[in-house]
Amino acid sequence: MPAGTDHLCIRPRGVLRGAVLTLVFTGVLATAAATGSLPRQESAAGRTEATLRAGEGSRDSSTVDSAALNRAAADAMADGKSGKQAAEEFVSRSGDRWGAVYDKREYAEFEQALDGTYTGVGLSAGRAAGGRVRVTRVQSGGPAERAGLRAGDRLVSVDGRPVDGLSVSEVVALLRGDGVPGSSVALRVERGRAAWTRTLHRARLATDPVTVRRLDDGTLLIRVAAFTKGAGTRVRDAVRAAPAGAGVLLDLRGNAGGLVAEAAVAASAFLDGGLVATYDVEGEQRAVYAEGGGDTGRPLVALVDGGTMSAAELLTGALQDRGRAVTVGSRTFGKGSVQMPSALPDGSVAELTVGHYRTPAGHAVDGRGITPDVTAGERAEEQAKTVLSGLGGGS
Repeated sequence: MPAGTDHLCIRPRGVLRGAVLTLVFTGVLATAAATGSLPRQESAAGRTEATLRAGEGSRDSSTVDSAALNRAAADAMADGKSGKQAAEEFVSRSGDRWGAVYDKREYAEFEQALDGTYTGVGLSAGRAAGGRVRVTRVQSGGPAERAGLRAGDRLVSVDGRPVDGLSVSEVVALLRGDGVPGSSVALRVERGRAAWTRTLHRARLATDPVTVRRLDDGTLLIRVAAFTKGAGTRVRDAVRAAPAGAGVLLDLRGNAGGLVAEAAVAASAFLDGGLVATYDVEGEQRAVYAEGGGDTGRPLVALVDGGTMSAAELLTGALQDRGRAVTVGSRTFGKGSVQMPSALPDGSVAELTVGHYRTPAGHAVDGRGITPDVTAGERAEEQAKTVLSGLGGGS
């Protein structure tokens, strides 16, 4: 089962209610779906919204009528009912499987996660055998690490509430609490036969979705866990700083997506301009382009798997369709829909599916995914290195 963390963001309706999941964002949010940022659009309430969302899942029916959604929320409020709840019911009936409604706090957390920061205790949790919840990762320098928690510890309760039987997203929501830095949360933990309770104070923490390292053969390995703000520039800078001729392994496995604009910047590291993807918004055709000046000759292999989603799939499709990279791994997840945020009368925000993406060659991603050039399983990284060596990028 994918792990959930108290940081990051990818939240499909019905899977994460109010929780910001993985960074992978270890998994999920890892989990589930990712969002993408595109040019500003006017919301139904007339306020300029900063983003369109990509990859929140496929939609099985026509575009949700945002004006009708606003009326439903307003009518509920006039009757003394919850506008957010009315909006959720409206979206649920619409056929937009991945449409979602967030209150102001949830949406603010969502936006912060895309900035690469979050408020939490710095741990990831996953379901273990028997339904127990275990710590799967502890962020360096975070409150959990300072309190002595380790990967493998069993999480028994959060603020006195037993977590066995709760979904991972519910555990994440408890860990995050009100999302206020400095607020406290008491964790009951077991390690072997020992058990103890620690009170941690939530803190503002930064995620590091891009890691870069040189392998023994000179290959540059770039792992991108999510396309938060600045991730694309990190990729481009790493490629520019690499020795001439050094091959690149671009690892997008488990990348739940992020900002489409950042994926386009990452594409610019390897392409000299040109098309990254096309998409439609309520029938209007648009496109995403790479910047010019990228390194078009360096050997490149992209690693993908079933956890490669959304914006990461758009990057994969662009590199594959344009013959810039050999893709290795397994079929990607298949999240290629476009969502746009719409402000509701009570200040909550609805994210509604308004279109779908296609790769430069016109292939649909949503519900289909991308089939890699070379299919590989557990030894995908070793096979990718072999392929890269054949391209002249490794020993």
